[in-house]
Amino acid sequence: MDLSTSAVVFLFLTYHLCEAGDRKYNSVLTVPNGGKWGEWGKIEFCPSGYASGFSLKPSVEDFDGDATGLSGIRLHCSSGEVIQSRVGLWGEWKEVKKCPSKAYLVAFALRVEDEHGKIDNTGANNIEFNCGDETRLEGNGLDFGKYGPWSKRCTAGAICGIQTKVQGLVDLDNTALNDVKFFCCD
Repeated sequence: MDLSTSAVVFLFLTYHLCEAGDRKYNSVLTVPNGGKWGEWGKIEFCPSGYASGFSLKPSVEDFDGDATGLSGIRLHCSSGEVIQSRVGLWGEWKEVKKCPSKAYLVAFALRVEDEHGKIDNTGANNIEFNCGDETRLEGNGLDFGKYGPWSKRCTAGAICGIQTKVQGLVDLDNTALNDVKFFCCD
């Protein structure tokens, strides 16, 4: 095998091994009330199994008169892994909220503060999930804003992936996490 053939084989194997880490999903759960600021992070998937719990990173302090709301959401996979997409700078991770045994996350609602001018907007502040057994779990985020409508429910399987929209550091009014999408796997 010459050098060019070896390079092609290496690139082919590398490409397919990277793809193997991504899972096939059957639907994407969204809500209409997500905030408008920020950029979408990379989609992350549980390597196997489903999300059986979650934890939040709220900013409980007011930095120089600028509250930020949530900075991140982690999914705790039934296989033991913890995954997250893009995460903001502020706050500390709180305790894990878990579905009862053999139940998984299947739908969500997001608590978002409406835009109210040019200063001290917060974006997303909390989240609720429904487990497959109808248990409802509320995060330990902040009370700003209100919950919007529930997402659709995973039609097959349960939540297995996450993608978050987070605003990075800006000059005046930081909002951190604004929106989230969850991915359902069979």
